[in-house]
Amino acid sequence: MQPTADFEPVKLARSLLRRSRQGALATLMTGTGDPYCSLVNVASHWDNSPILLISRLALHTQNVIADSRVSLMLDERSEGDPLEGARIMVAGTAEESCGELKATLRRRYLNAHPSAELFADFKDFTFFRIRPKAVHLVAGFGRIIDLAPEQILTDLVGADALLAAEQSAIDHMNADHREALNLYATKLLGAKPAEWRCTGCDPDGLDISADEHSALRLDFSRRIVTPTELRHVLKDLAEQARAATP
Repeated sequence: MQPTADFEPVKLARSLLRRSRQGALATLMTGTGDPYCSLVNVASHWDNSPILLISRLALHTQNVIADSRVSLMLDERSEGDPLEGARIMVAGTAEESCGELKATLRRRYLNAHPSAELFADFKDFTFFRIRPKAVHLVAGFGRIIDLAPEQILTDLVGADALLAAEQSAIDHMNADHREALNLYATKLLGAKPAEWRCTGCDPDGLDISADEHSALRLDFSRRIVTPTELRHVLKDLAEQARAATP
């Protein structure tokens, strides 16, 4: 089936990966290879690959350790018929993290799911990152398409300074610019007023959330790679939001 002319699949797929907080994880049963599906919480790495925090005591974790091939289904969780909303299936391999990568995954996951801090450091829990190998997007009739992983992943080349400063930027936005975050959500993204907070940033955009179940993605008009560029683009977006306020 060919997508309709007004369909922007790459933009929608990237947004779904950034906004999703829960998904269905499909693994292969140890011993039999039978399919097994479970509900998991998710976050995203800087490059948009999914992050999982799962317990070694869980059957799906035991499956992943034995066979790293997985599929992850994410959907918009929109009101009404769920089949009318967009959903994405990411197939790939789940890699257990360690060292510096584990620290990055832990921080980004806990920014998205702060309640997980209660058990994130338990010995049986570990962070996994799914490396996409295939992407299938379904967004309604005439809006079905396969995408290559490089189409939905964020380019991190040259962005080391921005990534190193990410947590400082998040903390600063949440401490001193909550009004701007609320304006981004309500005036630029059409959301309802709430206690919006920043949960992450990367070269392509800003992630904000009111709770662990409602997340929004604010795309930048241009790719940024430094903290200075981030300040400028966030200032510009705040001015746009204030100009849209009656």
